[in-house]
Amino acid sequence: MKLIIGNKNYSSWSLRGWLACKQSGLHFEEITVPLFGEEWEALKRDTDDLAPSHGKVPILWDGDAVVWDSLAIVDYLADKVGRDRFWPKDDAARAMARSMVAEMHSSYLALRRACPMNIRARVEGMMLDDETRGDIVRILTLWAEARARFGKGGPFLFGTFGAADVFYAPVVSRFLTYGIGVPGFGQAYMQAVWEHEWMQAWINAAEAEEWVIEQYESPVA
Repeated sequence: MKLIIGNKNYSSWSLRGWLACKQSGLHFEEITVPLFGEEWEALKRDTDDLAPSHGKVPILWDGDAVVWDSLAIVDYLADKVGRDRFWPKDDAARAMARSMVAEMHSSYLALRRACPMNIRARVEGMMLDDETRGDIVRILTLWAEARARFGKGGPFLFGTFGAADVFYAPVVSRFLTYGIGVPGFGQAYMQAVWEHEWMQAWINAAEAEEWVIEQYESPVA
């Protein structure tokens, strides 16, 4: 398998696809492409590997099978290695985990716009509009319910690390970058995600990158 991802400092969806591949336990080759700019436009025109997704990342190739979109990648890998690697075994917990992942996949546009992922940055005094604050409250509410109902088996949303944590890992990064205040349970969860060995590997690689995407730096200027 090979996974094509974007800049690790900025690409939240690439982080999800990469964590999903790590969670699968399967070996995969990692190919990083620089997003935006002239080089990126040339890659989209000239690289067949990017064509199926219309140039969006992440893209997972498994032989002749190609999967793009992070949620589709999770589903594809779960089919290969077993559902329990990604989702809770308990029916009620699994139902909530799937719903939280789906909501993350389709929602929180205000938070995405106001607080783009930028692992290297730290911002003080970020002013948030009501819609963005609403997204944050909704996310924290879901985290609290998942932890209270199903998180007693470990430090993650449903106890052990799984698809829900894969999908909310970039949110953890955003909250840290923009200094979003969270209650104690949220701080403990964020610490568990941030200190996970896979996240640390991604963070270290992001900090070592030389690429700068100005459109993602401007919100923090």
